[in-house]
Order: sequence, then structure tokens, then C-alpha cells
Amino acid sequence: MRSCATCRRVFPDNTDFCPRDGTPLPQTKVEPARVTSGPDADKPSTARTQTKSLGKARYVILPAFIIAAVAGGTWYASRSGTKANSEPRTVKANPKDGLQYVWIPAGSFQMGCSPGDIECSPEEVPAHRVTISKGFWLGQTEVTVGAYKRFANATGRGMPPEPKFQNTRLNAGWSNEQMPIVTVTWDEARAYCTWAGGRLPTEAEWEYAARGGSSEVRYGPLDQIAWYRGNSRNSFHEVGQKRPNGFGLFDMLGNVWEWVSDWDSSTYYQNSPGVNASGPSSGQWRVLRGGSWNGYPSIVRVSLRRGHPPDDRGIGFGLRCVQEVDSP
Repeated sequence: MRSCATCRRVFPDNTDFCPRDGTPLPQTKVEPARVTSGPDADKPSTARTQTKSLGKARYVILPAFIIAAVAGGTWYASRSGTKANSEPRTVKANPKDGLQYVWIPAGSFQMGCSPGDIECSPEEVPAHRVTISKGFWLGQTEVTVGAYKRFANATGRGMPPEPKFQNTRLNAGWSNEQMPIVTVTWDEARAYCTWAGGRLPTEAEWEYAARGGSSEVRYGPLDQIAWYRGNSRNSFHEVGQKRPNGFGLFDMLGNVWEWVSDWDSSTYYQNSPGVNASGPSSGQWRVLRGGSWNGYPSIVRVSLRRGHPPDDRGIGFGLRCVQEVDSP
């Protein structure tokens, strides 16, 4: 394990940089009593890549092949979470922050470790059925720099510190307003959502929305849906550039971590309520979900949970908001 003097945290050996400011971690190894990994680093994925192939069939007439292809495409869409893309969706603009919000209907889903996922940690089990009894609006994208500037100007707050990685300024001067806002604390994220007329999502709401109707580890092929260590070129990217999930939400995985409202507890799933779970009543850390641009594939998964001190300003810590209003 490696100890980071900047944020006073201990990270796995394969963590190269401090998640707060991107400074290189020392080579010195320590063995803490309890290992807590930071959200922007994890072991490389050991998951086996499963591939399916269609064997060649002789004497098959063309119409039958076409029918089979259509059926196969329908099956893949239902497996990858894209089936909901063909269903009607309602999107509205929030006049306060200028962002688009998507209506997420009420429903039930299996929360926690996805079937067949060999990367799950103890915090992700047991998987359990959760019902979201009331629909809600959720930001279609992560909160952007432009939207956060509106908030800062309206409330007299300053912008958070500019993010740096390996001594390189990312989005210097906050010049690109389509980039996601980062380096925000949990309290700042909560304040933003309150100003925008909403709140931070609960873990249950976030995962329900992130899955988009899919029970899989991810709602689509990783490179198509997320910016992560394998394709991000060491930076976050403008929001909405990857394929959306079944609810029409962008970047629910990768790009930047997203604060949710829950207190962190590694044992919460053992006694989590089955309806509108809202997390423990108290704690020391808050929860981040979704992974980020410098995370390994093993952490860019819909069920993964990470607790972090609420006053930390990670270079990949962002947010999106919920609005509770009448259905469309």
C-alpha cells in the first residue's frame, strides 16, 4: 500500500497519483490496519471478457436470417439497457441552472452486485430488491462548469479550485463551460442542488437511474458509454459525448464521480429497506458513485460504491441533481 501525505489516505500499490491534486504518490509501502482505497484508483480489472459468436449455418434462406438478426438485436438491447431508448421520454429544461432534466418513472430494480459480476466488493452485497415508489427528474448530464458559474454568480460563491493532474491544469480558468464541474465538496454539491430547486439523489435513486432498465454490470459496452482510464487521455471530457443509457442519461459511468446524499456504510446493504432506501442516518463519509476518467474498468460499474470525506475536493468529484415535482 502507498500513503498519500496530501490527503492523508492510503491507496493500493497500483495507484499512481493522489485523487485530490494529481501529485505522484511515493514508492514507500505501508500496511494499515484497515485499507481504504480512494475512488480514483483500483486494481486492474481481472474480469474475463466474454464474447459470443454466431456460427455459420448452411441452407438458411435470407428472410429467416433477417428475422433472426432482428430478434438478436432486440435481445441485445434488452440486455444492454438500450431498450428503454425506444420508449417515450420526457426531457425538460431547468430555467435555474439551464440544464436538461429527464423524467425517471417509478419502478423496482435489483440493487447491488450485478449477476455474474466477479469484481464486486463486500460493500456491494447482498444484492437486494429496491422499489422507487415515486418518479423524479434527474439531470441528463453531470452539472457543467457553465451551470455552476450561474450558481456561483447568483449566490456570491467563488468557483472551486481549478483541477490539476500531474501538474497539468485541466480546463484552465474554467474556460470550457461544457466540461463537468469538479473539485466540489459534498456540501457544495448539496448547496448547488438546493439552489437549482432540488437535491442530491440517494444511492438507490442513482443506481436505479444509472442502470436504465438493465441488470448488467454496465448499461452498454464500456468504450461506448464511458470515459475511463483506457480512453480518456488523462482528462475528463465535455458532457454528453458518449452513448446514453436506457433512460437517456449521459455519463452515468465514467467521466467524473458523482456525490449522492447517503452516508457511507459498508454494511448498509445487509439491512437496507426495500422501498425508497435513503442510506444510514449518520456517518463520517459520504458516498460517490459512477467512477471517473482515470478509473480502471473494475471501478466503472453501476453497483460500485465509494465513501469519501465530505470536505475532500477530488480532481474527479462532480454531481448531478434530482428534482421532485409532479410527473409530466
